[in-house]
Amino acid sequence: MNDKKIEDELKKIWDETPISHSDSEKEASWEEFQSKAFASKKPKVKIWRYAAAAAILVFALIGTGIYFNRGPVEQNIILASNVIENTTTKIKTVFLPDSSKVELSPHSKLTYANNFETNRKIEIEGEGYFKVKKDKKHPFQVFCNETTTTVLGTSFSVIGQDEDGVIVKLFEGSVQMTIKDQDKKWILVPGETFTYENNTAVVTEFKRFIDFDNEKLTAVSAYIQENYGYKVILPQEYHNQRITVRINKKEDLKIIVQLISEMYNLNFEINDELKEVTFQ
Repeated sequence: MNDKKIEDELKKIWDETPISHSDSEKEASWEEFQSKAFASKKPKVKIWRYAAAAAILVFALIGTGIYFNRGPVEQNIILASNVIENTTTKIKTVFLPDSSKVELSPHSKLTYANNFETNRKIEIEGEGYFKVKKDKKHPFQVFCNETTTTVLGTSFSVIGQDEDGVIVKLFEGSVQMTIKDQDKKWILVPGETFTYENNTAVVTEFKRFIDFDNEKLTAVSAYIQENYGYKVILPQEYHNQRITVRINKKEDLKIIVQLISEMYNLNFEINDELKEVTFQ
């Protein structure tokens, strides 16, 4: 490998370090290192000198603490961060840079790094419901108190409790749960709840669907209004229509509305400003 290739490879390593410093700081630091390690007027360089240069690079990074952090990587999430808080009394919908969606509950907060699309680590305080975009190359991790939820693509809720407690409910897909300083892993399947409290982890089942068995269509309308905040307006002649349906408790509103529309051959309009769904 010639000098130029080795120089390029070391430059690549230097640039791929975590994000605690700006690009301009990295560039200045690289140029200083480059001027020392690859002086143009030196005689032909032997292989051992490249090893020495690499050793200097690693020593410089670790010794100065510029780019490396103490402790496990997954526990050091935020070096340069974005913070989103929900200070309102209503659920706030947040779209992350990778197109994943979070329904952030009142008085809750999200924090994630600037390079989130390739470093999908996020910290939550409070409660949030996540619908994660699949990306096998970049696992999605949610940190809450002492727990880590790792997913590839799924929907789940994370609720941070007082005194470091956490509740994770899985609605779709699968997630892996870990706890700080513990080797054990828990793999959840849809319909399972992971509860961590008082240094104890428990996995239990929960009911992730709501069933309407030959009930009036107005019962579904009431469910939509209570859980999604949208008033449903039905034609008068449909008020006594009966319906049998199973709905995922975290299903998108539009999916539920489309289902009703197809079952009864109705058109619909969703007015987000008025928070109304009108069938006709």
